[in-house]
Amino acid sequence: MKFTLADRVSALTPSTTLAITAKAKEMKSKGIDVIGLGAGEPDFNTPEHIIKAAYESMTEGHTKYTPSGGMAKLKEAIIHKFETDQHLTYKPSEIIVTSGAKHALYTLFQVLLNEGDEVIIPTPYWVSYPEQVKLAGGTPVIVEGKEENEYKITPQQLEESVTLKTKAVILNTPSNPTGMLYSREELRAIGEVCLEKGIMIVSDEIYEKLVYGGNTHTSIAELSPELKDQTIVINGVSKSHSMTGWRIGYAAGDESVIKAMTNLASHSTSNPTTTSQYGTVAAYLGDQQPVEDMREAFEGRLNIVFDKLNAIPGFHCLKPQGAFYLFPNVSEAAEKTGYNNVDEFTKALLEEAKVAVIPGSGFGSDNNIRLSYATSLDALEEAIERMHKFVVNKSK
Repeated sequence: MKFTLADRVSALTPSTTLAITAKAKEMKSKGIDVIGLGAGEPDFNTPEHIIKAAYESMTEGHTKYTPSGGMAKLKEAIIHKFETDQHLTYKPSEIIVTSGAKHALYTLFQVLLNEGDEVIIPTPYWVSYPEQVKLAGGTPVIVEGKEENEYKITPQQLEESVTLKTKAVILNTPSNPTGMLYSREELRAIGEVCLEKGIMIVSDEIYEKLVYGGNTHTSIAELSPELKDQTIVINGVSKSHSMTGWRIGYAAGDESVIKAMTNLASHSTSNPTTTSQYGTVAAYLGDQQPVEDMREAFEGRLNIVFDKLNAIPGFHCLKPQGAFYLFPNVSEAAEKTGYNNVDEFTKALLEEAKVAVIPGSGFGSDNNIRLSYATSLDALEEAIERMHKFVVNKSK
């Protein structure tokens, strides 16, 4: 019997990141020496004190349901984090704990958007933003963050993109895939447009702890009480505390929005995993040195491999200010090596150079590829050497 699927899933685009990673794993399973640079997660284990807290919670019998929006104890830990890092004050009713930051975004769009509502999404974007907006019946409005502006949109671009149907704009800083940061001044200027036009700001700050080169992360919500009221902050512990598999994220903002999200979550996930919530309490209230150690390790790798990557003929990369990705423009290299586009070039890198990277087309940027430096320095240097040889040999 053939079943008819819902229209809402027919237009979904599979995750490019997961597809490349699956292909690389398949090749590795056949004994092929593939170096995978597609990882969107730290290569460090979760800090020991977090694991211990989670284990102890289970042995103490904390293995039952929690409130749909998260445990009170965890909400208080998140409130403490906001007060410490951004000097922002939230009430427990203004916070929902979710099964990962991705679930926070998905739930937000489900409660926020009606059919045809528009969400402005700057490119390059994280692959799931447009798909989640479409699943909620919304319309993604793609605005190009130009390379000459460090892949960030300007207030003028934002203003020109706003229509009567515009409901929200997504800001991701530091960015996946570019690693770029919006400065305090840039956020203030963008915020003024949002206030004037009355559009919600969805501020994805999942990489906030991974910032380099003496730069600092700013949340747009901390710039003024008015901007805080108009912003939903999305965050979690996946990247900051190397807890991707624990699936804990959260949203903070307007009480009515958070209440609607909590009601929806009660009919979808019931609650975030109890054990993971106890681990996250320890993550935020416990020793933060492992977070800094990981940040320093990433920055060290970045500083070692950045120039080597830029030395590949036809590769042009801006130095990231955060996250753990490099996002070079390789259109010139693809042309020099005889490929019609970067997607074909990326496929050849995997099949011939045995290096798995993510094509920029999945992020709305056809000229780029994304490489993760959340892997060992030896693997990074070997991968870059393979890509260099591939481009030189193919260009002859």
